[in-house]
Amino acid sequence: MELEAYLGRRIQQVEAALQACLPPAETFPSVVHEAMRYSVFAGGKRLRPLLVIAAAETTGGPVEPVLPAACAVELIHTYSLIHDDLPSMDNSAVRRGRPTCHVVFGEAVAVLAGDALHALAFDLLTRIPPPVDAATVLRVTREIAESIGTAGMVGGQILDLLGERRPHLPAIPGWPAEAGAAVHDIHLRKTAALITASIRAGALLAGAGEAALEALTRYGQRIGLAFQIIDDVLDEVGEATRMGKEAQQDGAKLTFPVVHGVAESRRIAAALSAEGVQALAPLGKGGDLLVEVAHWLLEREA
Repeated sequence: MELEAYLGRRIQQVEAALQACLPPAETFPSVVHEAMRYSVFAGGKRLRPLLVIAAAETTGGPVEPVLPAACAVELIHTYSLIHDDLPSMDNSAVRRGRPTCHVVFGEAVAVLAGDALHALAFDLLTRIPPPVDAATVLRVTREIAESIGTAGMVGGQILDLLGERRPHLPAIPGWPAEAGAAVHDIHLRKTAALITASIRAGALLAGAGEAALEALTRYGQRIGLAFQIIDDVLDEVGEATRMGKEAQQDGAKLTFPVVHGVAESRRIAAALSAEGVQALAPLGKGGDLLVEVAHWLLEREA
């Protein structure tokens, strides 16, 4: 399969579905709707919705029934970026080559736009059409919710914030004092959890069995971490114009390159990606698409 052509086709479907599900910018409250659309259509790889779709196709399902879930995880990801960029969080002025949401619309509107995207995501999950049964929709919704709560993304974000004050690491209850284990825990929660939930959502909606779900979970956890490591490496060595954000903006954070150095971080990412690919072995040739995705994520330069 030509991965680039495949991704292009699927991204077009996701873009059209996102356009359809977001409120028109001119409807009340227009400033919030404008901010939502500004952030959702600011660019980006659409990785999470692509993984929903790819996992569904890998396990024998069609694309159309999983588009609401694909849009939902992208809206969740976008809301998290809006809130991440706030002055009280990362205080980022540039995202995807454009001023961040709070810079353009103000902090209050940015918070509300993120809140509205979060709410709309769960609204979309309730609209997953038949033949998917209600029990499966409920399971997918619960797993996505768990992946972005305190056991997942929110927990990872608070650890990320606390990690900027590294002398206090041993004082955080239940968190490893050793920096390598700590940065692994941050990104397993903050990044890999939603990526894994996206993959599982696509597979569940396609009717995958538990053996396939187990293989896809191992894959998701590993490529999710590898993706974040490469992101950290590119932030360390990349050019701002190519990255679409301020390069080296994570210098104060606890990242893989800060802990391990760039070369070792790349080695860890490659090893994790290989483990993820190996996890797909039980799927046979059916896993080839996700193998290609793993290679694409590892080799990207932006």
